[in-house]
Amino acid sequence: MSTAQRTFLADCAVCHGERATGGPQGPSLVGVGPASIDYVLSTGRMPLDPIKDERTSRRRPPKYDAQLRAQLVEYVSALTGPGPAIPSINPPAGDLGHGGEIFRLNCAACHAWAGDGGALLQREAPALHASTPLQVAEAVRVGPTVMPAFGTAAISDDDLNALVRYVKYLDDPKDRGGNGLWHLGPVAEGFFAWIIPMALLIIATRWIGDRT
Repeated sequence: MSTAQRTFLADCAVCHGERATGGPQGPSLVGVGPASIDYVLSTGRMPLDPIKDERTSRRRPPKYDAQLRAQLVEYVSALTGPGPAIPSINPPAGDLGHGGEIFRLNCAACHAWAGDGGALLQREAPALHASTPLQVAEAVRVGPTVMPAFGTAAISDDDLNALVRYVKYLDDPKDRGGNGLWHLGPVAEGFFAWIIPMALLIIATRWIGDRT
């Protein structure tokens, strides 16, 4: 019995079944593909920890090292058949400006314009800063949880490179307009643009009134 098989039977089969066809505690993995398996393992979303009575997946440190994760991806993929492959990406080849356009059109509504995440109905869209370039690409292709999946018809491989490059640019964006104001967005910027002149005007008015 291989290490990957022993690990799967010990940590995964209790929910997904010995053949990964699903059960009362977890869904079938048939057809999910290597990209989805690698994504949930590398982000630590799986396996859940029964000792902590975890019932939902969230980002945490991965339980397995990279070598065992690769072995698990290969083993589970052999059990469950074909599905979306782990994408091959080259973010430096992507156009940063075009990536920003794709992000604002498809991603910012949930993940916020600065990639900081946001609240949704009874759930939240996570922040993107902890994601590796490959995890960003995998999420785009497989659509984890309630996120929609974007195939090559919607976001081509070249577009994906651009999008991944832009998402990682958001980790340390260049604030060419001045202070970034914690990247809270145009509302915060407008507030500061309004409140500072108003405060100066009030101070000047009080000073003039005191002199007269």
